[in-house]
Amino acid sequence: MEPWVYITFGAAAAQTVRFMLQKRLSAGRLSAAGTTFARFVYSAPLVAGLAFGYAATSGQGLPSVPAAFWPYAMAGGLAQILATVCVVVLFGQRNFAVGITFKKTEVLLSALVGVVVLGEGISWRALGAILIGLVGVLLLSDTPSAARWHRRIWNRAAGLGLASGLFFGISGVGYRGAALSLPEGDALMRALVTLMVVTALQTLALGGWLLWRQRGEVGRVFAAWRVAGLVGVMSMIGSVCWFTAFALQTVALVNAVGQVELILSALATVLVFGERISRREGIGMVILVVSIVMLILLV
Repeated sequence: MEPWVYITFGAAAAQTVRFMLQKRLSAGRLSAAGTTFARFVYSAPLVAGLAFGYAATSGQGLPSVPAAFWPYAMAGGLAQILATVCVVVLFGQRNFAVGITFKKTEVLLSALVGVVVLGEGISWRALGAILIGLVGVLLLSDTPSAARWHRRIWNRAAGLGLASGLFFGISGVGYRGAALSLPEGDALMRALVTLMVVTALQTLALGGWLLWRQRGEVGRVFAAWRVAGLVGVMSMIGSVCWFTAFALQTVALVNAVGQVELILSALATVLVFGERISRREGIGMVILVVSIVMLILLV
């Protein structure tokens, strides 16, 4: 297998652990925005140190940042903040594995975003795989306890899941565009510089918003440093892997291989959180995974 595949496996593993930790934070005294802030504020200095350290040891130096870099980086950073908040809120609606599966609609949506933003084409067969995946999403969003059919299809969990998938798709395409705009440096160097800039912007933006709207939340994030710090470490590991993979391969393919996270999240659901996956949810997950495998083969 090509290097980006192994890098993506590492990203998926780190991200699964991060979401597990964030679920525990959100179940405690932190808000969804505070839980999201924890991943940025603790990982930003680690990423900066890693970027400067790699630039010094590799002899490359930091690449110059062109004007074209900033729109991609800022759009990707904002979309990632919104996507992470959606996922954290979603954890309170459904179980861990289903929440992650909803989030993984990013695989299907990033292919469409890639066509619009970066001109990365998609075949009709790949579009068919996307439509099959929508069947799985509908099964996951169906709530049998709701009395009316439209409430079984259109509900808060479905909206949050699809929104998170769209925002994560946008963020991935934005990060790939930002990394590719850098004129020099190997894939890891370009990934680290992109990640360093983005996490710094995210920390400042979300931190400022919390000071404005949820003044005491920043203090609570630092008070929960034992778990929040681990969130930052796992976020750094996962993000470095994702950004490097995005610099090497199209977002749709990277996200498709990243579906190994579904298996890891299912194990976490049963073994760590003691939650159940219903038969209907399982069928929805299987259909979505089938569509993703088709996407891997066709894109």
